[in-house]
Amino acid sequence: MVQGASSSAGKSLLTAALARVLHRRGIDVAPFKAQNMSNNARVVAGGEIGTAQYLQALAAGIEPDVRMNPILVKPEGDNRSQVVVLGKPDPELSRLAWRERPPALLPVIERSLRSLRAEHDVLLLEGAGSPAEINLHDSDLANMRTAEAADARVIVVADIDRGGAFAHLYGTWALLPARGRNRIAGFVLNRFRGDPALLPPAPEQLERLTGVRTLGVLPWLEHGLPDEDGAATPHRRPGRASVAVVRYPTASNLDEFKQLEEVADLRWVEAGDRVDGADLLVLPGSKHVAADLAWLARSGLARAVLERARSGRRLLGICGGLQMLGERIEDPGGIEGAADGLGLLPLRTTYAAAKRTEHTSTRFRQLPEPWAALTGRPFTGYQIRHGSTVSTGPVVEALPERLGFANGSVLGIYLHGLFEQPELLSACVGAASARSLEQTFDELADAVEANVDVAALLAEIGAA
Repeated sequence: MVQGASSSAGKSLLTAALARVLHRRGIDVAPFKAQNMSNNARVVAGGEIGTAQYLQALAAGIEPDVRMNPILVKPEGDNRSQVVVLGKPDPELSRLAWRERPPALLPVIERSLRSLRAEHDVLLLEGAGSPAEINLHDSDLANMRTAEAADARVIVVADIDRGGAFAHLYGTWALLPARGRNRIAGFVLNRFRGDPALLPPAPEQLERLTGVRTLGVLPWLEHGLPDEDGAATPHRRPGRASVAVVRYPTASNLDEFKQLEEVADLRWVEAGDRVDGADLLVLPGSKHVAADLAWLARSGLARAVLERARSGRRLLGICGGLQMLGERIEDPGGIEGAADGLGLLPLRTTYAAAKRTEHTSTRFRQLPEPWAALTGRPFTGYQIRHGSTVSTGPVVEALPERLGFANGSVLGIYLHGLFEQPELLSACVGAASARSLEQTFDELADAVEANVDVAALLAEIGAA
């Protein structure tokens, strides 16, 4: 099991890399994360799971499965979230307070863990946040409780780039009860930049204090995989096509812009930021469209979006962003709330209780400038949505079956994944990444093989 000394320490990345390391050795390995909190999800048979476990399964060379992330919590605000159980939203659990949920969730986690163990030689478990959040110990389902259920050995990873890594590792170890400490097989330092000669004698001192070895030091890697929340600050690339993505409070599926970041000058737009200088402005998915529309109005960004559209510059809405571009959102079942849209496309959206989660292959229809480069191109993406949208006036149907609409410089589509297909990415920004997902997994595995004591890890799981 890979746990972290903090959030964003590199758990997901290390788990994906280890999955590919084991897969290349011919070991049948599967990922597992008991409970994930993220608005970034991918479609699998039976519903949706967190993007991190989806990618880890691909790194392991197997089909992603809802059991690999049996509980997915999708935040809808500071004190509200949707609970997805084995791929499907559970309205009753979603209404419960956080500390009231574990009794109903733990049996689902344990059944999923047992069934995956019966089908695979090795499970790679990933924790959430830190196992030493002592205020949450009674409700923490994703760390030591899962390790104990699986009888797993644990690696704790820390982000050395942010500073304080040795204190984080020691503090994590010190705050755990003895049974948790005894499961820790090693520490890994992640995102190291600088002279390795500066590290000693800290790893040795940490081992004397805890009895736990530092098994490796991973360098800073430009790996091309999204962070778990998909919203790390992008690396700016001046001189390339500029793309601004509005990051409203419950923006979702921001992970789909990672490949765009590699070939364009990508930036997140938040309250107070300007949008007029970008070549392309994107309204991404949203977990709570009505609330994010209200935020757009309060922040002044709604006015900036409208002005941009009137000036004829490209504006793209994806899923919830498409719904925002329309005139009205109706919510007869009380899913998220009704709201007036931006009115840039003659569309009306109505929410239904059932969530649509599916892979979809289609093709763009004839589109005018500035979207003509997409005309006729095939598009394979995925849908995760409650709403159904119809036109209320003349509009170009950009994709069949009411999956996309266009009016001048404004394009709205329901499918996620536009920027993850090289031809479509190139059509939008004039460039595409030359590195495939398989190459990325292999590069990560190479980095782990070169910098981590893999033999010691394999010995821990009896796979040496």
